[in-house]
Amino acid sequence: MSELFDAVDALLASRAALPPPPERKRLRSAHGLTIDEVATALKVRRATVSGWEAGKTEPRPPERDAYARLLDKLAELYPVVAAPAAETAPAPESPAPATLTAVPTPAQPLPTEPASADEVVRAPLEPQVPASDLADAPAAARTPASTTKQTATSRRPSARNAAPAGTPVGEGDPRFENGPLAVVDAADGQVVAYCIGGLVLDVPAKSLPSLVEWTLREAMLGQSKLSGPGRAADPLLVLTQAALERYGLPSKLSAQERDAGRIPEGHKVIKQLVRAEWKLTKRGFGPWARIYRPATGSERACVQLCIPSWNALDTRHWGEAAQLPPAELARVLGVYASRVMTPRGSTAVTGLELMTTLHPPTRASAPDENGKRTSEHNPGSLGKEPVDPAPCEAPDGHPVLADLPRFHVRGPSEKLFEEAYDWARPMTDAECTLRYLVGLDVNMAFAAGANGLTVGLGEPTHVKAPAFDPKLPGSWLVDLSHVDLSRVKAGKEWVDLDGSLLPSPFTPKGDHPEGPAWYATPTVAYAQELGYDVTPTEAWVRYDNGRYLDGWYQRLRDAYLATMADLGVSADLSPEGFLTAMDGYKARDPELGIVVAAIKATVKGGLGKLRERPRGEGWRPGERWRALERPTWRPDIRAAVISRTRVNLHRKIVKHAAFTGQYPIAVLSDCVVYAADGESPLDVLPYRDGKPLPGGFKLGINPGLVKHEGTQTVLWGEGVREQFDAPQLNFARFIKDGTVTAADNGE
Repeated sequence: MSELFDAVDALLASRAALPPPPERKRLRSAHGLTIDEVATALKVRRATVSGWEAGKTEPRPPERDAYARLLDKLAELYPVVAAPAAETAPAPESPAPATLTAVPTPAQPLPTEPASADEVVRAPLEPQVPASDLADAPAAARTPASTTKQTATSRRPSARNAAPAGTPVGEGDPRFENGPLAVVDAADGQVVAYCIGGLVLDVPAKSLPSLVEWTLREAMLGQSKLSGPGRAADPLLVLTQAALERYGLPSKLSAQERDAGRIPEGHKVIKQLVRAEWKLTKRGFGPWARIYRPATGSERACVQLCIPSWNALDTRHWGEAAQLPPAELARVLGVYASRVMTPRGSTAVTGLELMTTLHPPTRASAPDENGKRTSEHNPGSLGKEPVDPAPCEAPDGHPVLADLPRFHVRGPSEKLFEEAYDWARPMTDAECTLRYLVGLDVNMAFAAGANGLTVGLGEPTHVKAPAFDPKLPGSWLVDLSHVDLSRVKAGKEWVDLDGSLLPSPFTPKGDHPEGPAWYATPTVAYAQELGYDVTPTEAWVRYDNGRYLDGWYQRLRDAYLATMADLGVSADLSPEGFLTAMDGYKARDPELGIVVAAIKATVKGGLGKLRERPRGEGWRPGERWRALERPTWRPDIRAAVISRTRVNLHRKIVKHAAFTGQYPIAVLSDCVVYAADGESPLDVLPYRDGKPLPGGFKLGINPGLVKHEGTQTVLWGEGVREQFDAPQLNFARFIKDGTVTAADNGE
């Protein structure tokens, strides 16, 4: 009988009318559910649930049935209660602004460890922050910090200042009703905070300490946690130049302050904070400052500041975001925060913090016999303690290499060298007769390389003469010089190719290996896939492993796809429609174009910080540097992602060559250049009846698919090589706009 009732319930749900989109969001929020939790339960993407709640799309069976059932049950628990008619007052002709007087509820219990290091690989932007710097920094408690009552007045901005349509709203957590962040500006004697969704708050604070108090007590800013054992994000305040002047801070840093990455400790504003019993982390008061009070129990009291005029939003990753008006800047950062996370520093820092946020090192244990919970290791995380790399994985100067002779240069048999491609070759006579060079770029290539990748979580174990296991992450010393690219397996079939026109998949420069070398697991596994035996002589393997980066990839993938969809580039376009949609897509909404660039930078920067190098400060080879104290300093994970990304690209190149006879002329990281008779990627890619070559290149917006990077003429290419006398100049570096300078050629 119960089966019949279940069938009837399912039938009713399949025909039931769904509530309007705003009601769907209200019901979810009323029960304290996040979009991620609903998406997980219904086995759909986060962006799908967001679309249902925004009214952009409607659910279809079988998800529609389950979604209808969920909303029906929530409607029973949280019915709409109409206000009694006697209590309804007529609206005044000049309505007074609403006053936000509710004090947010305390934040969830959180670890006492705040943000980790915040420096940028290869391009220093902010001072490095060691783990010891932040060990005593709490996170933000929403409790009154003074007895002075301050109010925040909310109002809708004028048409001139309103945030554009499409700005995301909060996730329904009443503690963070006004979103994750606000841009604070001062004009005409007033200080206002621009929040997401077009909301503007009047700020009564007259000093920086009172601004921090107001933020924690009344602004209702912050972001819900992204994972079960995680913690909520601290509120972020972005200070414009006018706000800096209003609160006694310099609008620009002096040359000396830029070098130090902070203002002097004796600055009057820092003295104000000290008198009010606020603290700064050891990085001091710089472009990304954190102001906190030591944690009381599980409560956090912490506010982060972002100061664009101090170069907090680097133009390489955020474009012209720092020059935007406050409302537009709030929209850009709000979209990024809602889809990725509240920025914790540069995009590189945020990319690394996202890994930790999705996989916190600890979680609460099950209650003991007294009902008490304790902190325990969170399975699938990297833990709380840093792990030293294997000697072959360590960069030069690492303490594990302290016994090597001074000035010793390690070769391939001593050092793991997994890097992205930078390869080019001279064009053949046949290729010179063609008219164009067409560049193909792989979307989110390194994010796609991280998807589904098993990486080590714990310490490495040294093994002699191991049997190679493609499922075991690690570093392997093996000779791959016998792999002949002229005859390889493509799937189950052996194919004959011109190996001289292909880059080697085993070295970043595409050179053929000459003897034993260290490789990450994906590289050695690819040699097996090509049909050749591998016999490692030794290895450093990690038996404690898992798919640590899956959630990180999914979060960034969804953010990228949702933002590109807002720009008119969806995942269901035909090849021709995709190329048309990609043409000038950033011009449709330049602010969302900034978000796309920031998401991409978050991927690359986050992976780069897994192998962060010393940044001066008197460091000497053989000494530890600050980044080594992070559990997320893991060069082996970075190497595995790059290895997989490179072999993924080579696999497509081999498939393409076997089917079409076309070979790449240049490869740079995730961009490949081919010679063709036409200007379009469709003149290169072997589409048949709208279907791409299985396992080869496919046009599309999803990570791992390709887009058009640019087209130049063959005459341009030959002319550039003659101009710089460089027969193997890498065209992929310049294919986008064709601009080449002497500096680009290394002169």
